[in-house]
Amino acid sequence: MPHHRKCAGPFRTSRPLILASASPRRRELLAALGLEFSVSVSAAEEPAPSLGDKPLDYACANACIKAREVAARHGDCAVLGADTIVVIEGEILGKPSDSAHAVEMLSRLCGARHTVITGCCLVCTRSGSEDIFHAATDVWLAGQSNEIIRSYVAAGEPMDKAGSYAVQGCGAFMVQRIEGSWTNVVGLPMEMVVPVLLKREIIGVRKS
Repeated sequence: MPHHRKCAGPFRTSRPLILASASPRRRELLAALGLEFSVSVSAAEEPAPSLGDKPLDYACANACIKAREVAARHGDCAVLGADTIVVIEGEILGKPSDSAHAVEMLSRLCGARHTVITGCCLVCTRSGSEDIFHAATDVWLAGQSNEIIRSYVAAGEPMDKAGSYAVQGCGAFMVQRIEGSWTNVVGLPMEMVVPVLLKREIIGVRKS
């Protein structure tokens, strides 16, 4: 199980922390705080969204599935799970299934407003407690030609991203406006994660 630590940020890890995600963006956000943590990817299958699913409930349910499955395989630790989705006109968009699907998604998102939702679940195995929370951010993508969209998809970046774009990558050229949490769009709303980790005494303030 690899351990990650990037810099001497403002916080330290007080108890074992596991990130139940393969996302390099989420790892980078946690590491930027100065935290030591492990990564254990959940083996649980996420259900595909069904007609009538409420986006907030769906994202949080998936986050809980991931965190609980990893927590069941480990001892005394805290496990953070997250799931990010894109919602447009009430429809939930996940990751594209192939290049054609990514082009279809982006053609729909460009020139329109959509909402990025990240559901989070922190499971503490010692106490048996769970903290479930979410963040929602409105994003406007500028209109793009079909040629540009296809070229961006061909570059490969969209294929493992909800909504088929990365706000922190080369896809940033499409982002016209954001209302809400930027880190939420990246994949983990840090302004919500940090207070929960502090409350549960998983992390503490680093002493100078």
